[in-house]
Amino acid sequence: MARIMGIDYGAKRTGIAITDSLQIAVHPYKTVSTIELFSTIQNYLSEEKVEKVVFGYPKHSDGSDTHLVKDIRTFAERLKNKFPKLLIDFQDESFSSADAKEIILKSGIKKKARRDKSRIDLISAVIILQRYLNHIP
Repeated sequence: MARIMGIDYGAKRTGIAITDSLQIAVHPYKTVSTIELFSTIQNYLSEEKVEKVVFGYPKHSDGSDTHLVKDIRTFAERLKNKFPKLLIDFQDESFSSADAKEIILKSGIKKKARRDKSRIDLISAVIILQRYLNHIP
């Protein structure tokens, strides 16, 4: 089996999570500037076998798409054009950032470290991928 990559796409920063090769466990990979995302994924794909990339799909509380959806779909299409065998999917990311903040708070990390927004993006990517794999509701 190949890995699955989870993406919490943001306007400035993007969190990336990865499964193990058996697609059982989800691990945080890294947070990168969104400008560097394509090259980061490209480099990762040159080293590891990944069968699917799952993007968090952001919606407003009323269910309508956020302004980022167009950028996410454009990026996903670019990725698919470059890697035609790579499967692309989307997962509702509702409340993933709030859930990530809660996890970070409960983890006992010092207050200064909790202010690091890249940590929230990273944990959000993990949550998105765990939800996709039905590890958590």
